[in-house]
Amino acid sequence: MRILVTGHAGYIGTRLVPLLLDEGYDVVGLDTDLYRRSTFGTPPVAIPELQKDIRDVRAADLDGFDAVIHLAGLSNDPLGDLRPALTYEINHEAAVRLAELAKAAGVERFLFSSSCSTYGAAGSDMIDESGAFNPVTPYGTSKVLVEQDLARLADDTFSPTHFRNATAYGVSPRLRFDLVLNNLVAWAHTTGLVYLKSDGTPWRPLVHIEDISRAFIAGLKAPREAIHNEAFNVGRTDENFRIREIAEIVKETVPGCRLEFAEGASPDTRTYRVNCDKIRTELPDFEPQWTVRRGAQELYDAYRQVGLKLEEFEGPRYKRLAHIKELIANGHLDASLRWTTDEPVAAR
Repeated sequence: MRILVTGHAGYIGTRLVPLLLDEGYDVVGLDTDLYRRSTFGTPPVAIPELQKDIRDVRAADLDGFDAVIHLAGLSNDPLGDLRPALTYEINHEAAVRLAELAKAAGVERFLFSSSCSTYGAAGSDMIDESGAFNPVTPYGTSKVLVEQDLARLADDTFSPTHFRNATAYGVSPRLRFDLVLNNLVAWAHTTGLVYLKSDGTPWRPLVHIEDISRAFIAGLKAPREAIHNEAFNVGRTDENFRIREIAEIVKETVPGCRLEFAEGASPDTRTYRVNCDKIRTELPDFEPQWTVRRGAQELYDAYRQVGLKLEEFEGPRYKRLAHIKELIANGHLDASLRWTTDEPVAAR
């Protein structure tokens, strides 16, 4: 199979691509590479790629592909809140247009990277794929809109599938420090504090980005009837935690650290516990291998290896919103988040 991976240079994509290559797939990437200056550790694996904005995809770009794995988008809530209209333009409108072009080009499978944040303020009851959407951010809302529009495109020749990822964690060449486990381990390693900015009561399902990648590969291998216009919660049912429980795991992983709540820490309106049994039943090739405790150790080891400092992950080097603002301020990106400068290939 020939696979187009949008967002291949991002947080999940840089872990997914090597696994796809190991499986023998012919992989091409498509990415504007917003974070080309934010590589953490080893650079991403190089593959044939289209270096372009997802909004600028043309019909010819989709010719000859058997499947599209669509990861590209603005992938955190603070960045989404910066300019909500851009979030909908990139995460919703461009995603649906991409699917329409893929369908017209004869692409049979469209695997969409959705999110359990679509459930939003769902409370403490366990929720499965039949649960109601209740997003509380532009990012979560954009995922709901894409799922609804993709479902309308489904027919005998075009099979969209919605992978609702739990809250991601794990080491990546394009590491995200805004994600809860990645962030707590970084604070613990650099300051000796497991630093909570909420009161720790909300529920979150967590999943390693390598296991998210395995879910997409299972979707490529599955018979059409198993994935056609279906939604799957991606994670493990036994890996739902309250934020304070995640903090305790980090405290036990990073020697000598202590737990501290930020001044004025309050409850987060986003709280959801997710049942992930369906993907294990319907896609037997999906075998998650990570736990939060093992992931915390992986992160701690990686941070020690590179000598991570507080000012790096809380500043413009790695903090995504700060990084984007700096690129705009320096004239590298315009207000629409398109590149204005042609950087040397080495910078990518």
